[in-house]
Amino acid sequence: MTVVQRGRGGWVISEVTNAMTNVTRINRAGVAVRAAVALMLIGTLALAGCSSKKAQGLGTDTGANPLGENGTGAAGGSLQQNINGTLGGAGGPLSDIHFGYNDYTIQPQDGEVLKSNARWLNTNAQTRVQVEGHCDERGSEEYNIALGAKRAQSAKDYLVTLGVSGSRISTISYGKELPLCQDHDESCWSQNRRDHFAVSQ
Repeated sequence: MTVVQRGRGGWVISEVTNAMTNVTRINRAGVAVRAAVALMLIGTLALAGCSSKKAQGLGTDTGANPLGENGTGAAGGSLQQNINGTLGGAGGPLSDIHFGYNDYTIQPQDGEVLKSNARWLNTNAQTRVQVEGHCDERGSEEYNIALGAKRAQSAKDYLVTLGVSGSRISTISYGKELPLCQDHDESCWSQNRRDHFAVSQ
């Protein structure tokens, strides 16, 4: 039992105060245990992150460029052109192809462009190409990323049927993130629905 002052002049013998003191001691001990467990967990994660063993198949250094799959498309790619402020300028030795609204099928006129691109790629066998799928501004980001991926894959598949090795071709989708034209009309949107071919050594 504990004598506790209550109010301005009264003293009370309290068993509740003893119980409260015991609860406080238990809570402090619980906080200390939780802190110790948290420190052990952080230490374990830190040690696991410092492992010198490389993960199998992930990020092995081949000396290739880190942008895109198979390390292609850095120098002439739309992302680098956008960073340099040259997006829409000279696009390199390969021509872009364009798509209809909400579509990823290769049009007959673009088949001729892809045949020309395939001839150049077969002549320059040391090069690699990254096919970049682009969309216009309409639709959600998620939808346009998926549509851009389908557009890039369609062009890759077409080039493979024309004799270009699939291991030299990578794909990436920029969705609606890197438009050539900023206006909000069909003539502008049709320029943005494209596949761009970024060549690298």
